[in-house]
Order: sequence, then structure tokens, then C-alpha cells
Amino acid sequence: MVRPRSLRARVTLGAVVVVAVALALGALAFRAALAHSLRADAERSAEMRVEALAAEVERQGPDVITRLDDEAARLVDRDGSVLAASEDAEGESLPLREDPSEVVVDDEPALVVSEDLDDGREVVLAYSLEVDEQVGGTVGRLLLVAIPVLVALVGLTVWLVVGRALAPVARIRKEVDAIGADRLDRRVPDGGAGDEIALLAGTMNRMLTRLDDSQQAQRRFVSDASHELRSPLATLRQHAELARSHPEVTSADELSGVVLGEGQRMQAIVEAMLLLARLDESAPHGSTPVDLDDLVIGELSRLRATSPGLSVDGSATGAARVLGDVRLLGQLVRNLVDNAARHAEGRVALGVAEVGGVAVLTVDDDGAGIPEAERERVFERFVRLDEARAREAGGSGLGLAIVRAIARAHGGEVCIETSPAGGARFVVTIPAAA
Repeated sequence: MVRPRSLRARVTLGAVVVVAVALALGALAFRAALAHSLRADAERSAEMRVEALAAEVERQGPDVITRLDDEAARLVDRDGSVLAASEDAEGESLPLREDPSEVVVDDEPALVVSEDLDDGREVVLAYSLEVDEQVGGTVGRLLLVAIPVLVALVGLTVWLVVGRALAPVARIRKEVDAIGADRLDRRVPDGGAGDEIALLAGTMNRMLTRLDDSQQAQRRFVSDASHELRSPLATLRQHAELARSHPEVTSADELSGVVLGEGQRMQAIVEAMLLLARLDESAPHGSTPVDLDDLVIGELSRLRATSPGLSVDGSATGAARVLGDVRLLGQLVRNLVDNAARHAEGRVALGVAEVGGVAVLTVDDDGAGIPEAERERVFERFVRLDEARAREAGGSGLGLAIVRAIARAHGGEVCIETSPAGGARFVVTIPAAA
């Protein structure tokens, strides 16, 4: 047997089988109950008839038996001899039993009952069951016709209802088949019914929205990365062509300096892109205890050594420990410190504290600050808000994107506030280690 693959066919077949079995069992139970009821009614009617016949025999004598028409009856003496018999009872066997018994009289079923007279004689009557047989046969024929009709009607109804219910699924499938990588802006119809199909359509539309957003972000990322890498490559090419065409204008030291500088710049961009790709794929594997205050103290020392013109304040640094990757967390702190030093006018302040089971890292500068409307954009990749974030000022536009990715990979978050010094305050919150 070939199993139907269509959900519509499987549902219809299942419904037809269940209904057919239920109707068949119900028909059998009804037939049995009807037969039992007819038999009980026949026994009561037969007993009432034989009692009435016995009363007539006592009043009028044995001739009552012989005058019966269309009924098989006998009047039997104590020794079993037949005293009188109706025409239909001649040649028939009517057993003498206390309980009613079923026999065949004149090729028709009959129920044999008896009634004792006062003088010891007994009236035996064969009560015809022909009407009961006809009723049972008629009911059986009706059931044989009605059950297939009902099953067919149920199957047709289920087929139509399921087909109508699954019609939106067919439209959704058709629409999804037509959606390619270049058509992610399309959406599947939900029908507006609010049922499970509409919920499925809504889920698929949200998935398509996420895919579309991801694709758009990927395209922007590739475009921005290409643009970022084009600049150092162009610089290298220009200096190389200049050195080949006019060797007297530039020296090997100048050319090597340009090559090294632009190479380091490209290396930083590529490493940042690879780091972001790894963070997008999975959470960091390291889960060792990391003292944030040690990382901050190390960055304070580095910043004081490399930027003697800046006032570096670390007085708000307290103990705070988190679980994570020490290398990534060090990258997070360094990116924030470098960003603050790049935009500060003269002062940078770092702070670490543990509040309510959360490690809080703050980095302040006294620069121009970041407008509130732009505070989310700065965490996007390759985003620079103004000239202060130009390439010449250092940075690839990926530092803050890396900060947010690392924070979220450790179950934390980063946001921007207004610094008490007037510039920007970056606040990183990460669950503290137990």
C-alpha cells in the first residue's frame, strides 16, 4: 500500500478511517441493542397472547384452538398427547419448555411459549417473529447504505475543509520559492485570520526580515571594508609607482616607512574584521576569572607612558572580577582607552566597581562628546561621526563595534552617557564572577 504523501490526503484518510470504524462499531452495537429489544418485546407479546388464548380455552373449550387462523397452537394433555391443534400447527414440532424457545414454523422463525390451565392441560403457542426479522433486516440494509454514504460525506467534507485551511500554506510556499537572495525584501501573505497559519507566516516574515537585515549589514560591511582597504592599497601603489618612475624623488627608507605604516594599518583592519567574525559566530571559549581592575591599571600605565600630555585619572578603580577571555577583555579595555585618548582634550578617567553582582567599567574623556541621537550609531562597523574620527586621527571605525561584540559575548552590554568632564562616558556592564 502506497502511503499518501499529501498532508491533505493523510488527514482525510485518517478522518475517513476513524469515522468508518466508529460508525461500524456503532452500527453493530445498535443492531445488537435493537435485536435484544425486539426479542424482549416479542417474548412479552407472546406471553400475553398465550395467556389470553389459555383464558379463552378455559371459557369456550378446545375448539378455540382449532379455529385459529395464521397461528400455530396446540392444547396438550398432562401426558403430552395433543388434544387440539390449529391448522398451522399440524406437522410442526412445538417443544414443551418452561422458557421461550425459538423454532421454525412454516419456514418462518417463531417463539414457542406455553401456559398451564387449571386442570393440568397446557396451551402451546408458536408466536411468529416474522415482523421482528423484517424490522432487523430493514435496519441492517439501511445501515449498509447509510454508513458508506456518511463516510463518503465526511471524507469529502474533510478534504474540502483541509484544502481550504491549507490554501494559505500553498500560497506561502509559492511565495517563499520565489524569494531569492536578491528578493529578501518580499514577504509572505498572512491572511489576517490570526490562526496558526497566520502565526507561521508572521514567523517566516520575521525570519526574512532578519535575513534581509543580515544581508544588508553584510553588504555594507563588505563595502566599507573594501573602502577601508582601498585607501592603504592606493597609498602603497602611489609610492611604489613614484619610486619606480622617479627614484631620485624618494628614498628606500621613505618607501619602506610608507609600506610598513600602511601594512600595519591593513593588518589592524583585517585582524579587527576577523575578530568580529569570530565573535559573531560564537561566544568566547575562555571562562577563567579575570580581574578587570588589573586590566585597567595596566592600561593606565600604558596611557601615561604614551600620552604624557594627558591627565590620566584612575582613582575610581576598585576590585571587580568577571569570567571570560582575558585577551578579549583586554582588547575591550584598550579600545575604550584609545578611543577616549583620541577624543580627549586633556583628561581621561577610568573607573571599575562591582555593584549588585555586576562589574561596571567606566571610561570618561573631556572631549566634544557624542550627541544622544548618535550614541547607537558609533557602535556600528566603520562608522565615524566627524572629523575627530577621521582616519588620520587613528582608528579603523571598528574599535567600538569590537567593544560591544566582546561585551555581549560575555553576557554584558555597553552604552554611552554624558561624562561629568563634559565629554563622553562609556559604561560597560558584565556579570561579576561568583
